[in-house]
Amino acid sequence: MIVVFGSINIDQVYQMDVLPRAGETVHGNRYLQVPGGKGANQALAARRAGADVTMIGCVGKDANADPALSLMKADGINLDSVAALAEPTGCASIWVDGSGENSIAVIAGANGQVKATQVTDELLSKTDFLLMQMEVPQAENWALLFRAKKAGVRTLLNLAPVFDVPATILDDLDYLVVNEVEAAALAAQHHMKDLTGKALAQELSSRFDLCCVLTLGGEGAIAAENGSVFTSNALDIQPVDTTAAGDSFIGGFSAALVDGRSTADALQFAVVTAGLTCMEAGAQTSLPHRREIDATLDTL
Repeated sequence: MIVVFGSINIDQVYQMDVLPRAGETVHGNRYLQVPGGKGANQALAARRAGADVTMIGCVGKDANADPALSLMKADGINLDSVAALAEPTGCASIWVDGSGENSIAVIAGANGQVKATQVTDELLSKTDFLLMQMEVPQAENWALLFRAKKAGVRTLLNLAPVFDVPATILDDLDYLVVNEVEAAALAAQHHMKDLTGKALAQELSSRFDLCCVLTLGGEGAIAAENGSVFTSNALDIQPVDTTAAGDSFIGGFSAALVDGRSTADALQFAVVTAGLTCMEAGAQTSLPHRREIDATLDTL
């Protein structure tokens, strides 16, 4: 079972030909309100990729709570440990241009109150894989990571949005997933700023004894682990919306690992999952199901 400890949002998605500059108003083409949040997106991506998933997070006692949970509930994710609080449900405003690129502003709301204690010792004992991101309090992430390490649970941190991560935390991780911007920030923090790409992934993997996955957007992804480097090319597609690409990658990657696939095979599975996601608008509404992922893999 995969446990996802993270954010739950309602997303307001605005599609337009060109993103507005400061002080500019532009006409949009389409508006969507859909479930989102990096934690919830990754949970649903993993579930649709075939894994059993439990979501840990918080929502408000407001009109956005049920819509934010709706797709996770419909797909059979365990939501028993999701708390309802007085704070409003987290919200993201997402602007998407004609090429599928996006700008995002996030208000944490109830996500700022997520607690590591929502994951009981009993639940942790049944967990195969723990996913974390950076849209909930860092101290709660680190507290849960410490407990997971003691319990022998494999752990993955998606460093998004990017914050400083102490070396002691990286030492306890099994998997670190970063994009190029996040990797550069981490390299600067840990005095590796002269390294980029494959060399940086290898150095992070070696220094902290973890599997470092570097996502490269339209160029695919790299994974460095135990002295080996694996690569996977992106799908040849015309993206509609890249909003949930990173989250779907992580959900697919973790589901493939729990399914017993090798790192190289899990990387390809994740790249395909992310590529299919980019072909639909929205965050959770764009996440593919296992049958679509398998059908695409069969064509490669």
